[in-house]
Amino acid sequence: MPSVPSTTSQRPLLLLLLVLLGCGFLATSLASYYAALDSVRDNIVNTELPLTSDNVYSEIQKDLITPVLISSMMARDTFVRDWVMSGEQDVAQMTRYLREVQEHYGAVTSFFVSDQTLTYYQAKGVLKHVAAQEPRDSWYFRVRDLLQAPYEINVDVDMANEDRLTVFINYKVFDYDKRFIGATGVGLNVDAVVQLIDDYQARYDRSVYFVDTDGRIVLTGATGGPLGAKVGQALSEVPGLEELQAKLPQPQTGDFEYQEQGRAHFLNVRFIPELDWYLFVDKHETGALAGIRQSLYLNLLICLVVTVIVLTLVSLAMRRYQKRIAALATTDQLTELLNRRGFDLLANQAIQEARRNPSPLCALLLDLDNFKSLNDSHGHLAGDQVLRGFANNLRDNLRQSDIIGRWGGEEFILLLKDTSLEQARLLAEKVRRQTEQSGFDYQGASLQITTSIGLAELHADDSLNELLARADRALYRAKQAGRNRTCEAST
Repeated sequence: MPSVPSTTSQRPLLLLLLVLLGCGFLATSLASYYAALDSVRDNIVNTELPLTSDNVYSEIQKDLITPVLISSMMARDTFVRDWVMSGEQDVAQMTRYLREVQEHYGAVTSFFVSDQTLTYYQAKGVLKHVAAQEPRDSWYFRVRDLLQAPYEINVDVDMANEDRLTVFINYKVFDYDKRFIGATGVGLNVDAVVQLIDDYQARYDRSVYFVDTDGRIVLTGATGGPLGAKVGQALSEVPGLEELQAKLPQPQTGDFEYQEQGRAHFLNVRFIPELDWYLFVDKHETGALAGIRQSLYLNLLICLVVTVIVLTLVSLAMRRYQKRIAALATTDQLTELLNRRGFDLLANQAIQEARRNPSPLCALLLDLDNFKSLNDSHGHLAGDQVLRGFANNLRDNLRQSDIIGRWGGEEFILLLKDTSLEQARLLAEKVRRQTEQSGFDYQGASLQITTSIGLAELHADDSLNELLARADRALYRAKQAGRNRTCEAST
């Protein structure tokens, strides 16, 4: 068993962390000082090239690949097509499928609209029936009748989630004869896109926001758009951008410049046809402070590296101590076997594996016969010695994959993976005979003991408690029948 960590063993780690932090802050301070000094001496105005929206656009495309692939998978799923072609008889099957997709891939919504019944299915059940005359259903008939590509990316409200603004991937579904049978896909919460915008702004030190074709800001980071502009504001309401809308014949991509409180702003605009929005990337020019700003970036980079190193070391230390704590919480200190908590954790996993990959699994519940009499006659230390010896003998008879634990007092439990009832019976008899024939040395005396064993095999519908309850009843019969024997649970 691992030893308890001492305060002395932690001192070198604390000293190392202190040295790393000191060196990191010293390095960043010196780097910032020399960069600023060089900037002042040389009086060089260094202007960063404005970030082109191509970089951010490619990032957005990359972040949308996953939901597009999910929607593509759904559109080609044989279950979806077979379910529709068989008449959409069991709604629960489709609902369960959409719920699994939504939960597994972390989408905010998932849906399927059948062209045969015009039913809108989503993870919570049937949402509605779409109708051509309903404006909120126009997206479906656009996808069905007008969309040439296999899918579209569309920003719309999600009727299944309180009309929250959502980025939808609407994917056409065809049967095996290439006939259109519906539309499916997933939705990405616009809040997630806001987080992406925040990431872009932090990464590139630019202001990133989206404007619709009417000149209104439709999506910004958490802190807002240019000069803190909010969603819904028109460009004409933002100081310096009043005349920009007139320069944007729709759609247009290009570079623009404007002034705001004496600072020059460089603006890169790109039209995104998939969203029918403009992507704005805004960078202000700070003139002679360029060198100092670069020094700050370098300083932050060094601090980040140091922080990562510190966090890594702290994480390693915490993981080390957590492992020790977990071992203490799941191990019986006397026998070094699993205690009940540790056994339950592994046993439930083993039962799930046995069901997932059908294989036999058996439980043995063992009880040392007349153990109280042994304690009364020779003392509890003698009883502890017998328990340790018995545990070691059990370990020697088992495979590494088998699960062994001390159930409490003089009771032990075994869970035998991939083991038939006959194999378990043979092992139980081997353990019983070995225990009967063994002597456990204590202060020059050889202590003898026997064991009674209850055996049960896992049934298809058994829980862990049900399996152990049947093994316990079998053990009880073994005790009642005279001890030192193995009894099998009745089916």
